[in-house]
Amino acid sequence: MGAGRDFNADFFDVRGGDVVFRKPQADAYYRGFLTELDAPGLDGLTVPLVATFGFSAHFIATTQNWHIYRTRDGGFPPGFLAGPLFDAIVRATVRDALAFYAHARGLGLRVLAVTGPQRVPSFSDPVVFKAAQECVRGALAERGVEIVDLRSRVTGEDGFQRPELCESNDVIHGNLAFGRLILTELLDRGL
Repeated sequence: MGAGRDFNADFFDVRGGDVVFRKPQADAYYRGFLTELDAPGLDGLTVPLVATFGFSAHFIATTQNWHIYRTRDGGFPPGFLAGPLFDAIVRATVRDALAFYAHARGLGLRVLAVTGPQRVPSFSDPVVFKAAQECVRGALAERGVEIVDLRSRVTGEDGFQRPELCESNDVIHGNLAFGRLILTELLDRGL
């Protein structure tokens, strides 16, 4: 539907039991999906909703955004990345992704959120990336969203995506093999 960074804040409006995506192309894709499923709107879905909204943690972890919180030695104060201020900042950054999931859950839908590939481009801080994912994960779990988390199956000893599951010439995305793992997990969950 679009770039992951576009689905964190200010990307949709609620219209009754449905949503309207603010970017015309995203809304056109969404309407096409609804047509294929013979659903008049989000509230008419008869299948689980699967999304990745809010999990573009590399965007949240943009290094420049976190300089103000660093200590003189370049690190973070003890407990900062697990603390309430960091959590509040991350949740504010993905506020509308969280609102989207809450709206879908409020309609009684089964909702699954898929964590993104464990890839951190050079403009992002790996420590912030990992901590931000945990904040998003926790916020979604609070809303009753099922988390599809393949991290233990797709990462190496360093905690990042194994090369054979990475899209070549791309510093963010997983490849087809990674996508197949996600689909297999979804099928295993009864989708």
